[in-house]
Amino acid sequence: MTVLVIRHGESEADILNVHEGRADFELTERGQKQAAVMAKFVAQRYRITKIYASTLKRAAQTAKRLSDETGVGIEFDPDLMEFNNGLLAGLPYDEADRLYPKVKDLPVDRAVYGQESKKEFRGRAERVMGRLISENASDDVIAVVTHGGMINQLYGTLLHTPVGDSSFFCTSDTGIHVWEVTEQGTYVVKANMDGHIKDI
Repeated sequence: MTVLVIRHGESEADILNVHEGRADFELTERGQKQAAVMAKFVAQRYRITKIYASTLKRAAQTAKRLSDETGVGIEFDPDLMEFNNGLLAGLPYDEADRLYPKVKDLPVDRAVYGQESKKEFRGRAERVMGRLISENASDDVIAVVTHGGMINQLYGTLLHTPVGDSSFFCTSDTGIHVWEVTEQGTYVVKANMDGHIKDI
């Protein structure tokens, strides 16, 4: 099975310089263009059989572009939403730092400020991977449209890194990660392909 893990396009929060997370911002005009170009790029190179997407607007709008281009319906999955950042959602960075200072050495199963814990976040990624593997055949080509934080949790699930590990996979707007899932294991074929948006 081939899995294309795709980050959403530029959102309004990127322009406003605020914490996004569960704040439900839409794509900017530039983000819509990025999504359209990504959709054409994917449709020309892959025979998509299913699209899974986060329910948050920026991912849902990106997935719709891919659905329109490929003719494949979208299965929305709330487990694909970005990290639940609780009270920080939508706040400017400086205001969030003042009101909700970072807590050092917080255990992975604990949370503050109405957020989810790192363990809960990883648990969602593990559920997603379980569904992808159980619901699809070995020759299927799946697109998963989600968020940067969730992409990192999915990588953590694939690579069996410890929960809370500080490793980070950079992902551009509509960056594409290609994974091959085989009986022998999962292989990252390409990480963060973003050449399709260089001129946008």
